[in-house]
Amino acid sequence: MKKFYAVLVALLIAAMLLPACGPTGPECAKPDVFCVGVVTDVGKIDDKSFNQSAWEGVKLAEKELGAKVQYIETTDAKDYDKNIATFADEGYDVIVTVGFALGEATVAAAKKYPNTKFIGVDQFQAEVTPGVAGLIFPEDQAGFLVGALAAQMTKTGKIGGVFGTDVVPPVWRFGEGYCAGAKYIKPDIELFIVYHSDVGFDKTFTDPEWGSATAKSMIEKGADIIFGGGGKTGNGAVIGAVEAGALAIGVDTDQYYTLPEAQKGLLSSAMKLITPGVFELIKLAKEGKFPDGNYVGDAAFAPYHDLDSQVPAEVKAKMEEINKALLDGTLQTNVTPAKTEDGKGFCTP
Repeated sequence: MKKFYAVLVALLIAAMLLPACGPTGPECAKPDVFCVGVVTDVGKIDDKSFNQSAWEGVKLAEKELGAKVQYIETTDAKDYDKNIATFADEGYDVIVTVGFALGEATVAAAKKYPNTKFIGVDQFQAEVTPGVAGLIFPEDQAGFLVGALAAQMTKTGKIGGVFGTDVVPPVWRFGEGYCAGAKYIKPDIELFIVYHSDVGFDKTFTDPEWGSATAKSMIEKGADIIFGGGGKTGNGAVIGAVEAGALAIGVDTDQYYTLPEAQKGLLSSAMKLITPGVFELIKLAKEGKFPDGNYVGDAAFAPYHDLDSQVPAEVKAKMEEINKALLDGTLQTNVTPAKTEDGKGFCTP
């Protein structure tokens, strides 16, 4: 695991030099050429979070499996079908589509291109479609872990969370898990939780200015730890919190390595281990063992890095205890799979 983590860190650093990418050409149709393409949602491939983590899984397949890899950045949701078809028509063996919003387009493409395997990151499969694996994660557990951490580390008794839209179930589970974990430690903790309100998704995950301003408004109200979750919007919250002198918690990957400007105040990150999850599915596809339906990846919380000496030993011990209990099932988050009709939950009782 340590060796893999070192490789992952190196790849994340290399991602700062990502090239502009597009289809490689007709050679992907050859039986002896293994091609993997990535189609992002409207967030950029170098978002230092969700899309980038998926791309690093594909880059690992390039390194370890000899795959030819490329990506297409989606700039308009209307282009989902077209972008997926661009790779499929070139004969790509595997296409990774990143994000909940691409779910319908991914299933439709799988039915049209039965010789291609599709990995839908964060796309829960209500029904099994041949050739589609939905890579999903227990975001509620990752959120619970960092919520428990924040509740133990806050000095004001007030913490905040700035997230992308709660219409997207994984984002909802991050937020709800965060609140559930905080209340597990400190039932009377004061929570400031805000989701981006852009229902059109155009700016939901690409609004760092809003994320920063929202985080700073929470700090003005007394919050001293902010969890930012939602692409560049969440990145803005993390960076803004650190700029304002608060501690911050990142999301999806260990953002200590992707947001250097926030390192001094980054307490941890709620991690979905997207990179190894994507890589494992690509490897299974190459081996002819591709699993249709849902494929559950792992969640974790990142090391404390520069703030390690500031985290008391009893807090570290409690975090390991909670993590173990979540993994073996003796502790449940009780977070709903998606936002309830009345919007009630741990964040909004």
